[in-house]
Amino acid sequence: MKLRQYHRSLIEIICFLFIFLFSYAATSKLMDFDRFKIQIGLSPLLTVYAGWIAWVIPFVELLLALMLAIPRYRLAALYGSLGLMSFFTMYIIGILNFSDHVPCSCGGILESLGWQEHLVLNIVFWGLAVIGIMVTPPKQKSP
Repeated sequence: MKLRQYHRSLIEIICFLFIFLFSYAATSKLMDFDRFKIQIGLSPLLTVYAGWIAWVIPFVELLLALMLAIPRYRLAALYGSLGLMSFFTMYIIGILNFSDHVPCSCGGILESLGWQEHLVLNIVFWGLAVIGIMVTPPKQKSP
């Protein structure tokens, strides 16, 4: 019984952290949307897709934050968070390996982090998503 309560608390904490991260990041991007879109356009990996990516990323972040707040949709949102963090992590690895300088398009205080710090932050959140998926009770994992 105590393990189940521990898992429930752990899932709540993980979901809260993701809700905070995604809500903050999406709001920062939308509040300075033109700058965000320009910064994405400067990326050698995303230039061609900058127009629609500028809308999709904040929308997905807000959608995942909402889904994480609703217990019924948490598992799907954790998988979505894992996918999004995987995408962001692969992007950062690409930037670190194939680009001299690309401005961060994260917005807010996250923009002050360097690419290495972003990579660490993303890996931590990627791990939190994996943990959240693993400790979700079996009853919630079935469709």
